[in-house]
Amino acid sequence: MRSLRGVGFLRQEILKVLEGDSRLTPAQIAVMLGTTEEAVQKEIERLENEGVIVGYSTLIDWEKTDRELVTANIAVKVTPQRGHGFDQTALRIAEFPEVDAVFLVSGDFDLLVMVEGATIKDIARFVATKLAVMDSVESCTTHFVLKKFKQNGRIFERQNGDERPNILL
Repeated sequence: MRSLRGVGFLRQEILKVLEGDSRLTPAQIAVMLGTTEEAVQKEIERLENEGVIVGYSTLIDWEKTDRELVTANIAVKVTPQRGHGFDQTALRIAEFPEVDAVFLVSGDFDLLVMVEGATIKDIARFVATKLAVMDSVESCTTHFVLKKFKQNGRIFERQNGDERPNILL
């Protein structure tokens, strides 16, 4: 049942399928891609061992739970370090448990740091005591997320029409 399209094609297709739904079993993926379960299982193991697949996660709409969660995006200006550029600072920031993601970006700032905390005060404390005090950090601008509409390709809430009240003037 092996495809003539080659292992590189199979690898890319498996990655696309898993990116869309990591809960699918190798057997389900094999049916979708027209190959064997064994071929899919071997390729997934290879991708995990090579570090291409870094992990699996679940996307949760915390707004629908009792857990209080505040998310912020922090724009960080950094002084590049000789021999390391921005990498050393970015990797140090990534080690903090409050940090969900770190990206090197173009534009008016250097790093985009995404953090989560139980309260706004928790995030403010993180910025003041851990992030802003780093030697290579020049400045931080914190943007709090007010509402999530879409994340990782998934829409959180779909509305049927415009539910705002009509106002006549």
